[in-house]
Formats: sequence, C-alpha cells, structure tokens
Amino acid sequence: MNTHEAVSSTAMEATAASYSDTAQERITEIRAMREVIPKFTVPASAKERRRIAVAASVPPEFVELAAVALKNSTDLAAGKANAAEMRDLMTYAGAYDPVADELEALAHFLRHSTSMARNKAGRTALMLYSLAKRLAKSPENADLAPIVADMERALGFRERAAKAKATRRKAAGAAAQPTPAVTPPLKP
Repeated sequence: MNTHEAVSSTAMEATAASYSDTAQERITEIRAMREVIPKFTVPASAKERRRIAVAASVPPEFVELAAVALKNSTDLAAGKANAAEMRDLMTYAGAYDPVADELEALAHFLRHSTSMARNKAGRTALMLYSLAKRLAKSPENADLAPIVADMERALGFRERAAKAKATRRKAAGAAAQPTPAVTPPLKP
C-alpha cells in the first residue's frame, strides 16, 4: 500500500466514523422526541395496531355526537366516559397526525437517500468490474485476473453459471434418452 492509498484509507475510515457518529446523534434526537410528545405510547405487541383499528377509525363526527349525548344524558354519564376527554383525544389525534406523516415522509426520503448512495457506489463498482475484466485480458494486466474472479464470486456469477450448466446438462440428458414407443391400445 502506497502513501496515497494509506491516507485515502484513513480518510474513508474517518468519514465512516463521522457518518456513524452523526447517524447516532440523529437517532438520539428522534428518541428524545418521544419524551416531549404528549400521550406517546409504544405498542405492546405487533398485533395491537390491528386490535385498535376499528374503534380508532370511527369518524370524528361520531365521537362528537357521542360526547354531546354523554353531556346531555344522565344515564350515559354514569359510566367512565368523559366528553371533555373525548374531545381532547380527538384534538390531539388531529394535531399529531401531520407530525407522524412528516416523520414517515422523512423515513421514506432517508431510505431513498441510502438507496441512492448504494446505487451510485454499485454503479461505480460495476463500471470498474467491466473495465477490470477488459484490462485483465491483456498480459500486462494479468494481476487483475484474481480481482475479477473475486468480483465475479461476490456477484454470484459462478454459482449462477454452475446452476445453469447443471440445468442444461440435465435437459440434454433427458433429451438423449430414448423415449419408449407407445403402442395404441387394442380394441376389443
């Protein structure tokens, strides 16, 4: 490894550490948001969202009608229900749904950003693979042949080629076997 490669490697390691550090800082900030969002709850199980979906999807007008009925009926007021709390919960839900939408959009855009980074790195690697394959064919660049072989193995070319060859061999073997003559059934 020459001096330039050593410096470049050190810079890449520092950048990777920097990305890890800043990503961890963003995670800490996002988790800190949990503490400042009122009524924030974590689902008790993966099935909880499905369990609460029916009652959570009733229209706001329905909840308001129930709150009015609760306020105006002594028979309904005998239970644990509270009209002011019902209205407060609906106001909370209406106010914080856009926050959830924004966080979901952020997650979607971040996933896109990481995919774009992988895409750019992958395209560059495929371009270098193609160039290395061409260069490795000349004697002065024979040292690239093991690198090309490693790249092919990493891409899974050998495994796919071996499977395709086995399939062709099996098909050729089946075609080479004589098919038994079929005699028509005798008529009585």
